[in-house]
Amino acid sequence: MQFISHLKELTALYTYEYPRPTVTVDIAIFRPLGEEYQILLIQRARVPYKGKYALPGGFIEMDESLEAAARRELFEETGVKNLQLTQIQTFSDPGRDPRGRVISTCFGCVLGVGDQIQIQAGDDAADADWFRLNDLPPLAFDHAVLIQVAITKLLPS
Repeated sequence: MQFISHLKELTALYTYEYPRPTVTVDIAIFRPLGEEYQILLIQRARVPYKGKYALPGGFIEMDESLEAAARRELFEETGVKNLQLTQIQTFSDPGRDPRGRVISTCFGCVLGVGDQIQIQAGDDAADADWFRLNDLPPLAFDHAVLIQVAITKLLPS
């Protein structure tokens, strides 16, 4: 709480007249299924893209790190916790989100064969489920790009 108070004080002293982007995190969780992989997606319960699927994720809080935000959002939207997440890449295309200027850092994890995790949709996710990489539903935002980069960086060729 002291951090937020200090931040407000600094903002009052050093506010500059230029637009500020918002920062989000997205999380790509893969699991092996035979010779293929599946990815964990959530169905969005809110606009924009209500009803479409997306990677679990969301906006960071002012007093948390990107890593903490990724763990929190993953838990809030899927019930999944205690995974070792790896930072994959930051995505900053100015038009990637219809709500405004949003910069997102994608995190990821590849589960091992036999690793079992329970998923349950929560927060602003209407559903959470596993999808084969070659049979993905229509995706929100630029998440097809995020998923492709995560595949390239995390999965064996």
